[in-house]
Amino acid sequence: MAEFVKIYAENPNPKQIAKVIKVLKNGGLIIYPTDTVYGLGCDITNTKALERIAQIKNVKLDKANFSFICHDLSNLSDYVKQIDTTTFKILKRALPGPYTFILPGAKTLPNAFKKKKTVGIRVPDNTIAQEIVKQLGNPIISTSIRDEDEVLEYTTDPELILEKWNNRVDLVIDGGYGDNEASTVIDLSEEEPIIVREGKGSLEIF
Repeated sequence: MAEFVKIYAENPNPKQIAKVIKVLKNGGLIIYPTDTVYGLGCDITNTKALERIAQIKNVKLDKANFSFICHDLSNLSDYVKQIDTTTFKILKRALPGPYTFILPGAKTLPNAFKKKKTVGIRVPDNTIAQEIVKQLGNPIISTSIRDEDEVLEYTTDPELILEKWNNRVDLVIDGGYGDNEASTVIDLSEEEPIIVREGKGSLEIF
């Protein structure tokens, strides 16, 4: 049975955040709010937890395309190869925000991602997600929790999310209603930016 924790985005309670961190450090899976849809995540350094998520998503871990949720751009070089000024300016302009940027992966990636040529980087404009990553000290991974209902696509109500995921994850955060539109995905690993998926983030800033 998953723990259900209410956290307010305006002022995340440090005790509740500490509870989430404990679950993550113990290899647990969490469902948490972002600035788009609710995400399923775990500590990126915990291979067993990553494997659990890959199993849920029905993919092999080395083939899975999970995004890294970062607190800001300060530790980017741990996960991404050196990027040029133009790319960095795009990231600065768009983040925090509802975007996922695909960038060339660094050699220092955690073990489970060593073979990855590229990684997806997210800095959501959501204080709960940011605070979790900040207190944990490294990114968590993110994959959207899709709905089997073809009309809905994404569940936005935390209580319904708990109902559906109760036996598959260790903790569900109630951070209020989520959005039902995923992030805009932009590939910056080549010379020209490529729009992979048009989502919530506006393309006008590019």
